[in-house]
Amino acid sequence: MRQQLRRLHRPIRSLHLPADRLSILMIFRDGRPGVTAGPFVFSAVPVRRAGSAGFSLVELVVVIVLLGIVAAVVMPRWRGGSGFEERALHDQVVAALRYAQKSAVAARRTVCVSFSSSPSKVDFSISSAYPAANCSAGSLLAGPDGTNLSVAASGSVVITSSTSSLTFDAAGRPSAGASISVSGLPASLAITVESETGYVH
Repeated sequence: MRQQLRRLHRPIRSLHLPADRLSILMIFRDGRPGVTAGPFVFSAVPVRRAGSAGFSLVELVVVIVLLGIVAAVVMPRWRGGSGFEERALHDQVVAALRYAQKSAVAARRTVCVSFSSSPSKVDFSISSAYPAANCSAGSLLAGPDGTNLSVAASGSVVITSSTSSLTFDAAGRPSAGASISVSGLPASLAITVESETGYVH
């Protein structure tokens, strides 16, 4: 009888691990849970040590370093403080001047370019008839998207031109050469309008 009881209460499976790491519930053949005496305590749920919560010092240092890189590299670009905004404005002015010259040739009319300092921008207009010395009787030049063609600087960026106004005649020739610069960019990136051909580069 005693041997049958021992056989009945013998655990099907057991796992002996240190008590501070993991405890396993022992299931006997009769379906009843039980525990054994000794240095090992058994339970069905892993036991988390009280001191294992939180972050290590290495993890905190890595996070701080990553945040420093983001603040030093990414944020200035979002604010346009690393030359991206200035170079984009430079390219817009070049594209707009070339479009104005081509529009003068295509429409056989005079296209006028005016530079303003407050606010800093470039406006374009076209004469109503040919020939015309200026665009006083004309209208604003429509851009490729159908809206009035105008390039305006944003933030602290400033557009500076050697002449306050410029015209392209029906052959695409400018009234004078011009040198246009955008603040924040080196002098080598200044925009030039050739006086003979009107080539913009």
